[in-house]
Formats: sequence, structure tokens, C-alpha cells
Amino acid sequence: MEIQRNHVTGGPEELSYVQAGAGPPLILLHGLLGGSFCWRLNLPAFSKSYTTFSVDLPGFGETEVPRDLDCSMQAQATRLLSWLEQLGLNSVDVVASSWGGGVALFLAALSPKVRSLVLAAPVNPWSDFGRERVRFFSGRVGGTLLRLGMPFSRPLHLTALQRMYGDPARIPPGSLEGYSRIMLRKGRANNILNTLRCWENDVNALGAAIERVRAPSLLVWGTRDGAVDMRSSDILMQKLPRCERAVVPGVGHLPFEEAPEEFTRLVLEFLDRIRSSGKRGIGTS
Repeated sequence: MEIQRNHVTGGPEELSYVQAGAGPPLILLHGLLGGSFCWRLNLPAFSKSYTTFSVDLPGFGETEVPRDLDCSMQAQATRLLSWLEQLGLNSVDVVASSWGGGVALFLAALSPKVRSLVLAAPVNPWSDFGRERVRFFSGRVGGTLLRLGMPFSRPLHLTALQRMYGDPARIPPGSLEGYSRIMLRKGRANNILNTLRCWENDVNALGAAIERVRAPSLLVWGTRDGAVDMRSSDILMQKLPRCERAVVPGVGHLPFEEAPEEFTRLVLEFLDRIRSSGKRGIGTS
């Protein structure tokens, strides 16, 4: 598998991505503290059938941007749309996790270029998990603690990562080192803080955005997810058109890492159904 790392710069906004494989374009979007690194276990299988773009959104992953860059979900979706246009990608499938799932929903609401969505525990207005924590760290005291403490946070990373898993014994080798590297990049605390300060507005706007989504979607949730409430998927199933749901028993917030083979199988089978239904000229149920 040949992998290329590319960078696109538009003014101060750097977008980095890993490209691999050949076939229809498949876009991978990470969660809040992640990057293209998150999809390392899925990329080989995806790239056998798709030209796969694993993105580092501006302010995250391998990127470095100005400390005052707007890192809201809505701003990221607008940047992604410009990037798709720059690359001439007119019909894409999108796989996204958590905060990246919110970005993907805004993108699908903006443009019919999004052919389908696979959303792993996407941020949404009907989950209250973590909302008080977001309010604290986006405030004056919490924001100061975040900025001052981030450079020295390395000893806390393992505990934080373990909480994202249903079974911490399944954390893949190298995960801690990879996440620590991208979390400790220069300016990362400011990027995260800028994201959190937009969080409530983004989540409130997601409800209306979801009403404009027309792409068929698959929701993937681990039964031990403590970051985004799985019960919110009931409402998402009602709101999103042609929506399916897959539940992965015993898995936490990162099914693509904790159960990579199962997650990859679910994604590829869903995309195969979308492609087959498109050839027949009908939608999915």
C-alpha cells in the first residue's frame, strides 16, 4: 500500500491528509483530539477498494495553525467543502468519528457532494454526555487550566485513552505514543479551546443542519461508549434519511481502533450496499 502525505494551505489554514489506494473517494474524519493517525488500522483495507483520504483538520493531527483560528465544526465543514472542490472530488463517501461526525453532518448539509455517511458515535444535540465538562474548559478558569496544563499533560494521557475503550486491554500498541504526539504539538491547547468555545453553538446548529442532510447514513456505536450517549442514536435514526445502525457489543467510543476488523467490515458492507443501490437507481432502506 503506497501512502502519500499531502498538505494544502489556504491562507493560514493548513489541511494535511494521508492518501492511499485507488477507486471512489473515501474521506476519513477524526474526533476532537485525533488526527489521520486514528485510522491507521482501517486504512489498509479501505484503500483496497477506495482512494482513501485520511484528513488532519486544521488545528489538529499533524497541522500547526494560528492560535486564533476558528476551529468550530461549521468552519471545518466549510474548509472541507473548499478542499473537495480544489481536488475536484464531486461525489464522496465520508467516515467520521465523534466531533468529526458533527463536522461530517454539517458538510453533508452544505453539499450534495457527500454521497453517504458512516458516523461512529457522532456528536449530536441529543446527547448530554460531557456537556458540563465542555462548559468548564471553555470558560475562563477552565481555559486557563487547559492552556497552562496541556504541555505537562503527558502523564494523564493513558488514563484518558483508557476511558475511551470498553476494554483497555484492547488498546493497540503505539496508540498512546501517537495520541500524545499530536496532542502536544505547538499551539494545540489554543486549537482545542477555540473548538470548545464554539461547541454549544455548533451543537445547537446541528439540529437544523441534520434536517438538510440527504445522504444515506450508517451509525456505529459501541455499547460501552461513555463519551456520546448511545440512546441519542434513536433520535438520529428518526431524523436522518435512509439511516441504518450497527451496535458493537462491549466496545467504547473508538470502535475503529478497539474492534478495527468489525468496524471495517461494517463500513465496507454499507458502502457496497450504497454502490449497488445506486446502480439499480434506488435508495437504501
